[in-house]
Amino acid sequence: MKKGRMFYKTFIPILVLGIGLVVSFGSYIYINTTHSVIDRVAGSKQSFITQTKNSLEQKIQTIEYAFNTYSTTSSFDAVVKRPITEQDFEEYRNVNTQLNYIATMGLEGTEYSLISLVQNWQITSGKLSYLTEADRRKLYEDYIDNKDKGLFWIKTDDGIRFVNTLPVFSKQKQAIALSDISRSTLDRILKTEDNAPVIILNKQGELMYETDPDKQLLSADQLGRIVQSAGEDHRAGRLKVTASGRQSAEAIYAKSSYNNWIYVTLLDQKEISGALKTTKYGIMLMVAVITLLIIVVAYGISVYFTKPIRQIQRSLPRSSHLPYKNEIEGILHSIDTIVTEKENLESMMEAELPQLETQLILNLFRNRVSPEELERMLPRFGYPELTQPSFVAMLIQMDSYGGREASDRDMLLLAINKMVEEVVPKEGRMLPIILNDNTQATILTFTDQEEQDIRRQVLSFSKTIMMTARDYLNCSVSFGISKTYRHLWESKEACEMSKQALRHRLNLGKESIIFYEDIETVVSGPVLLHYPTELETQLFDAIRLGDEEQKKNKNSMNFEVALVRFVNNLIQLEQLLGVEVLLTQDNHALYHRLLDIRNPEEIERILVEEVISPMVRSMKEKTNRQFRSLAEKIATIVRTEYDQELSLEWISDRLHYNPNYLSSIFKKEFGMTFSEYLMNYRLEMAKKWLIETDMTIKEIAERLQYHNPQNFIRSFRKKELVTPGNYRKVKQAQ
Repeated sequence: MKKGRMFYKTFIPILVLGIGLVVSFGSYIYINTTHSVIDRVAGSKQSFITQTKNSLEQKIQTIEYAFNTYSTTSSFDAVVKRPITEQDFEEYRNVNTQLNYIATMGLEGTEYSLISLVQNWQITSGKLSYLTEADRRKLYEDYIDNKDKGLFWIKTDDGIRFVNTLPVFSKQKQAIALSDISRSTLDRILKTEDNAPVIILNKQGELMYETDPDKQLLSADQLGRIVQSAGEDHRAGRLKVTASGRQSAEAIYAKSSYNNWIYVTLLDQKEISGALKTTKYGIMLMVAVITLLIIVVAYGISVYFTKPIRQIQRSLPRSSHLPYKNEIEGILHSIDTIVTEKENLESMMEAELPQLETQLILNLFRNRVSPEELERMLPRFGYPELTQPSFVAMLIQMDSYGGREASDRDMLLLAINKMVEEVVPKEGRMLPIILNDNTQATILTFTDQEEQDIRRQVLSFSKTIMMTARDYLNCSVSFGISKTYRHLWESKEACEMSKQALRHRLNLGKESIIFYEDIETVVSGPVLLHYPTELETQLFDAIRLGDEEQKKNKNSMNFEVALVRFVNNLIQLEQLLGVEVLLTQDNHALYHRLLDIRNPEEIERILVEEVISPMVRSMKEKTNRQFRSLAEKIATIVRTEYDQELSLEWISDRLHYNPNYLSSIFKKEFGMTFSEYLMNYRLEMAKKWLIETDMTIKEIAERLQYHNPQNFIRSFRKKELVTPGNYRKVKQAQ
């Protein structure tokens, strides 16, 4: 399923932020763990080197103590001053025994020697030998001359040697005690399971021992830095160095408080990496799992928050031909379009509201409105809901025109209609209308009033209107008043009652006010209240349009009752249309034929086949020629008077045609409604003025009869996909 831009604008930031946090958190844990592991390993190394120091130092201290103790005995002084030969077995055995005793106290594998400088003999590992002068001189050079101490350790080719010149506190040295610790012995003592390197420096910083001398782990300069770091007070510490053949490493050292020797081992990255291996893989797995979880959560959040936007998009009309940065912009554009259309529709409805209300009253009199529609439509026109209402239909017809021509009849009816609006309070009536060419009609409303009160009030209104028409228009009018009824959908029957009442004005004279209930008892025969005028109108419109299909609509019409009226109306329509069907020689006896036939279906067949169909065919030929001419007249009016207040109703009055009739002709000829043609032509003129004139947007809107410039801008943008201002800039820049 394709995701919109808003989904990715939500998903990607959440994903990036989440992954960033996870990586940061993982890095933080890894760094802290690394430091912790380094500290732990370094602590282990520190413990190791301290233990190594203590172990070796204890052995060295034992050797030194043994020789120092032996040198203070009287037997030692006697021995070194006595010459020993092969025959002095007893003396030799005593010295050898003493050396073996010292050996048991020291390190295994250490070679001990006692040299008498007085008698020039040397006992080493149980062997007696004698010193030459050269040997004696070399011993003095190596161990006595220029030496400030009589007890010290030196490095040899095969290990380290303890030298103790005796007696200790005398400058006249009589003997030298030597203890040679071999390298193999030191390796055995200092070797660990992980083969950690060990370096031993004396207090002068001289290298005494190194685990692997061939590799030379640290240079002399690095060893000097370690000695400098240890100083006089620091007994243990760490120092970063770069070992030979290694990456960055750290020297862990411990300084002896006994002889100030410095014991050093190395902590390198391989050891740290090995210790961190499990931790590293664990953190990587954790980061991967959390990242996957964040992806799922980010996807869910993005879908959740963009779901309303997708629902709104599906509810709005699609505008796929327009590019948008994101869904919000498209939604805003659609909403703006809807608001524009709504405002245009409201403006049109507001302008058409009087006509719509008039049409509602006409439909009431024609019984074309259902109770449900009334309940919905009445509040729209501002009619309040009445409690126990009563209604009366009041029809007004003119008795005389006051010396005016018959052509002034419409003007007089409009004036009378206005009088009714002024005389009858708005809350006591519905909208007064012109019912037909001769009659003005009003539905009066009453609430909780008795019949007599209603009659008196209606009579008062009628007299006032009659006197006003006489005084201001110099014409006389008569009134037909229906009986009171309770429901508005009964207005058609009430209208017929008022018409019946008006027919009696010929007997009563001018300026009559006739209530149907007064003449109800003298009406001869039943009153035809249900003559299908609306069906007759539809049929006559179909004849005028030459519509072959509309004339075939059937209805169970009471032909016996309405026959004479219907034929008379057909004759009038024929004369009006200028065709000859009923007046021909073949149809002169039509009345007699129809009245003699008792079968309604046969009557219908005769009317359709011998009257209506010939009239339709004749009008079809005639109207085909007239439609184009009439549609062109309407288009010409638009093209010449587009900057005036135009409506199809106004043009229909001007051309003396029914608006619905003109609307169907115009749409048939031009393929669009009158309103669409008018709007398109006005917008074309607006485009021309925008390019060729300096008129402002407001001036153009006013001239094109847009009461609100914003409505003009929205209409222009809806059609041209650009505002008038931008259209002018683009066209003038070309």
